[in-house]
Amino acid sequence: MSITTAGPSDTVLELADVSLRRGSTTILDRVSWRVADGERWVILGRNGAGKTTLLQIAAGRMHPTSGTADVLGARMGRVDVFELRQRVGVSSAALADRIAPDERVLDVVLTAAYGMTGRWREAYEALDHERARALLEAFGVARFADHRWGTLSEGERKRTQIARSLMADPELLLLDEPAAGLDLGGREELVAALTELALHPASPVLVLVTHHVEEIPAGFTHLLLLKDGRVHAAGPLEEVLTGTQLSETFGLDLVVDRHGQRWSARAAR
Repeated sequence: MSITTAGPSDTVLELADVSLRRGSTTILDRVSWRVADGERWVILGRNGAGKTTLLQIAAGRMHPTSGTADVLGARMGRVDVFELRQRVGVSSAALADRIAPDERVLDVVLTAAYGMTGRWREAYEALDHERARALLEAFGVARFADHRWGTLSEGERKRTQIARSLMADPELLLLDEPAAGLDLGGREELVAALTELALHPASPVLVLVTHHVEEIPAGFTHLLLLKDGRVHAAGPLEEVLTGTQLSETFGLDLVVDRHGQRWSARAAR
């Protein structure tokens, strides 16, 4: 896999006492979290724990109600978010839903250079086309470059989305449930691609939201557990991913097993 990215500063993302409220509902409650250069983070938690909202703040697409959020050295509320968003790659179901079914797959990736989801009147250089095709090749979907987005399988779309998220050479890459909806084969293909990405020294800092321990690729270094909008635990993956911590996070007695560089979790018997 050939990827070239700009080198981020030591602290890539830092949230201090961040809360986000909508009316009387508190979605995030005094979250403090620091992500440093070279780290690969996983975020786990139950539905409604605030995982996607946390990623939206990290992407510069939401402002906290209180507390401070520094993304790539820029403080939210004091920075041009449109400029900041060009430095953050995002792959999410919400973004995929905005892509027209008849959009050419190559253009799905290419338009990320301008932060768009469809071709208009913008012009691209030969280097842009080369990079888009190289990214599609890196994630095993180059043969679909001239196909239409609506004809791809779910797994092919997921890999195309990740290729797209890298198009603008981001310093921070946020992946919101990239394996959701995939069958076993599709999931394993995606996990293998993410493993290669995580282990590549030139890759951006990665943050992956998932519901399943089995979807954590090798090469990820840290884990954040969210419970009811609060940080339940955070730190090195091997220290935080324990039966005790996971049981407390999900409210169920769970056993965590390790299989080489992969993990699994199941209810205790």
